[in-house]
Amino acid sequence: MCAVCFSSVTDINLNSPNKGLLSDAMMDVPVDGAAAARTAAPEGLSAAEEEELRAEIAKVEEEIGTLRQVLAAKERHCGELKRKLGLTPLDGLKQNLSKSWHDVQVSNAYKKTQETLSQAGQKTSAALSNVGSVISRKLGDMRNSATFKSFEDRVGTIKSRVVGSRENSTDGLQSPSAGDKPPQDNAPF
Repeated sequence: MCAVCFSSVTDINLNSPNKGLLSDAMMDVPVDGAAAARTAAPEGLSAAEEEELRAEIAKVEEEIGTLRQVLAAKERHCGELKRKLGLTPLDGLKQNLSKSWHDVQVSNAYKKTQETLSQAGQKTSAALSNVGSVISRKLGDMRNSATFKSFEDRVGTIKSRVVGSRENSTDGLQSPSAGDKPPQDNAPF
C-alpha cells in the first residue's frame, strides 16, 4: 500500500493508542503486491518498464527499512556511549544550543542585523540627546522670559504673605527675637 494513501486516513497522533493501526475504511483495501500490480499502467509505459519500476520501488523500500534499522542501532550505541561518559540529554541540549547560537552569531545575516541595530541605536541616542538639549534650552529661555519672571514674583509675594500671616497667628508664642528678624525665604524660585 502506498504511503500517501495510508497517511491520509491514518491517525498520526504518536501518543494515540491506535498508533499504527489501520482505520476501518482501510481494512478492505488489498495490500499485497499482486493486487497493486493489477492497477492500470500509466500511459507511455510498457508492461516490462512498469514491472522494472515496481521492482526498483520494492528494492528502495527494502533499503529504507534496512537503513532505519541501522540508524536505530547506531542511536542506541551512541546513547550507551554517552551514558558511559556521564553525559545527560540536558548536556547534549546545551551543547546543541551553544553550537546553534555560535552558528547564528557567525552568520552574515546576524552580523548585518547587529551592525544595522548598532547604527540605529547610535542614531537614536544622538537624536534623544539633541531633544534633551533643545528641551533644556527652551526651559532656560522660558525661565528668563518676562512672563515667567512676573509669575515668579507673584508666587513669591503670595508665599511671603502666607508665611507672614502664619507667623502672626501664633498668638504670642513667638520668641522675643523672632519679631526682630524678617522671615527667611527658602523658596526655590
